[in-house]
Amino acid sequence: MKNRVLSTSAGMYLNYLIVGMSIIILPQNMDVLAKQWQTNLAGVAVVISAVGLGRVFVSLVSGVLSDRLGRRLFILLGGLLSIAFFLGELLCHSLTFALFFAIIGGIGGAFLDSGTYPALMELFPGHKTIANVTLKAFVSIGQFTLPLLISFIVAQRLWYGWSFILCIAVLVVVVLFLTLFAQFPTTGHSTKVKEQAAKTIPVESQKSGNIWIDGLLFAVFGYTADGVFLLVSIWITKYGQEVVGMNDVSSRALVSYYSVGSISCVLLTIWLSHRGVKDIQFLITYMGISFISLLLLYLFPTPIISTLMAFIVGFSAAGGVMQIGITVMGTFFPNKKGTATGIITTASAIAGFTVNLVAGALATNLANVILFDVGLALIGFISASLITMRYHHIFNHQPKQTSDVLTVKHS
Repeated sequence: MKNRVLSTSAGMYLNYLIVGMSIIILPQNMDVLAKQWQTNLAGVAVVISAVGLGRVFVSLVSGVLSDRLGRRLFILLGGLLSIAFFLGELLCHSLTFALFFAIIGGIGGAFLDSGTYPALMELFPGHKTIANVTLKAFVSIGQFTLPLLISFIVAQRLWYGWSFILCIAVLVVVVLFLTLFAQFPTTGHSTKVKEQAAKTIPVESQKSGNIWIDGLLFAVFGYTADGVFLLVSIWITKYGQEVVGMNDVSSRALVSYYSVGSISCVLLTIWLSHRGVKDIQFLITYMGISFISLLLLYLFPTPIISTLMAFIVGFSAAGGVMQIGITVMGTFFPNKKGTATGIITTASAIAGFTVNLVAGALATNLANVILFDVGLALIGFISASLITMRYHHIFNHQPKQTSDVLTVKHS
């Protein structure tokens, strides 16, 4: 059983290696895709935004249904729709179809999130943060690897589509493996299951937050956290070229430095988690660092500062802060992990759609895109601060409650 659990989690992590590539594969191929889709860079930005729109449609619903129907269904559907996304974007020759497949990709990503995050928390109940943050490590590895692969393809004058084919091939293998061999957790709603859970989870996890107050705070956090790292990962290459004045190779390398920072943060978070640092402490610290580093990136657009800040922004904004937020919200709502995931991912999906539209409108001066990102980071830091206050109020002062378990018992 242990080997089945480890192999299942390995399959889910490989999915997110490709998710990391999917985040930047369109912006990394902006020029050639603009020609193929018969549009301009602003049109490509709209397509990238449409991925977020697809997530908006289904994130919350898929999270709720994941609690009821199980994790396997949504993980497999997410993989299949992601395959359709890569294949469709590669083969289509119009902006209309590019938008359609971008929405399909967004729906696929939402399905993966609603199944994968709760599944990992249930497979590794004693190491929820580490399990979810490790997902971010694989996303970062994907984001680090893809620019190097595309640089090789460009240098060798090969067809740009080979990067898409690689993603499709990995997803096909993972979907087949998870279909035939995976062991997913059971999502039971019976009295027996809930009573057993109440005995095994920490007292902290038997308390719960207010869905309106805390749900809103986590939604704002999810929106800003996702917006911050999306804008950097999508626009940092163009920013390096047009504002900083770096050449093509150096500007593309900024994404790799960003990804190295992200991976470094994941490793540090895992190390500190083992030594007793709480999730809530990571949340406010990383958002504060994101704000300061983005502000410096905007104020001092030099090659050295841009390279250093790309690493630090990757460390703080893309090093698992979103995954930590999902884990913390799972602590606020211990018996509704799928729903909690759906709330944050819906907010992040709205960010994926809207911030790219704003960025596309600001793209005539890419310095304004980074300034917009600075504003998002500031709002994210404020929301993380309020979440921290709520966390201490609930779990340090609220009397022990088991009302959620009792509600299930009588339903």
